[in-house]
Amino acid sequence: METGLAGKTALITGASRGIGKAIAFALAAEGANVVLSSRRQESLDEVAAELLAAHPGARVLAKAAHVGDADQAAACVDAAVAEFGRLDVLVNNAGTSPHYGPLVDIDARAAEKTVQVNQFAVVQWTQLAWRASMAEHGGSVVNIASVGGLVTEHGIGYYNATKAAVIHITRQFAMELAPKVRVNAIAPGLVKTQLARALWAENEEAISKDLPLGRLGVPEDIANAATFLAGDAASWMTGQTMVVDGGSIIRPAIA
Repeated sequence: METGLAGKTALITGASRGIGKAIAFALAAEGANVVLSSRRQESLDEVAAELLAAHPGARVLAKAAHVGDADQAAACVDAAVAEFGRLDVLVNNAGTSPHYGPLVDIDARAAEKTVQVNQFAVVQWTQLAWRASMAEHGGSVVNIASVGGLVTEHGIGYYNATKAAVIHITRQFAMELAPKVRVNAIAPGLVKTQLARALWAENEEAISKDLPLGRLGVPEDIANAATFLAGDAASWMTGQTMVVDGGSIIRPAIA
C-alpha cells in the first residue's frame, strides 16, 4: 500500500504511550517527520530515543504540551511548522477518563476535564493546524474516538459521550474543511493500554473469549488504521469513522 507519507509532517497528541506512541512509530516507518506531544517532556524524550533507535534517520521533534491548554497547543503546532516547514497530518489522540461510575454521580469538575481533553481539544488542535498550515497546503486529520461513542456501557458513560461528540465533530470538520483537508476518525474497541487497564487487566481472558476475533486490541491495530487514514490510500475518504474493535459491536444481543 502506497501511503505517500514520506517527507510529510505528522503531529500526534498523547504520543508518550499506548495508541499515540504506536501511531508515531507507524508513521515514522512510512518516512513521515514525526512531532510527539504529551504533557511530560521527559516521557516524550524517551519515546523519541526509542523511535530513532527503531528508525535511524527519522526526523523527530518532541514538544511537551497539555492538550487542553490553548497556549501550549499553539506553541506545539508553531514548533512543528518552524521545524519542518508545514504540518500535513494531525492525529488527535490524547484522552482522559477521570470518572468511573454512573452518569448521575459525575461531578462538574470531572465532566469539564473530560470535555476539555477528549472533545474541545480536538476542535482546538484542528483549528490550529488549519490556520498554521493546512489551509494553504492541505492535509489529513485523524481523530481517535471510541466504539463507546456508538453504544452504551456501564461506568464510562460520560467518556463515551465525549467520544460520540468527536464522531460528530469529525463529520462537521470534514464538511467545513473540504476539499483541502480530509478528516476521519477511528473508533477503537477495548485496547490494551494503560488508560483502559482497569477495564481489562483482571478479566482479559473472559473478555477475549466473548469477542468474535478472540482477543483484545493492541495499540498497533489502531496505528495500522491511522496510517491508512492519514495517507494517500484513503484519498477519497472523509467524514468517516472506522470501527476497529475485534467485532465487539456485532455480537448478538442474546447468545
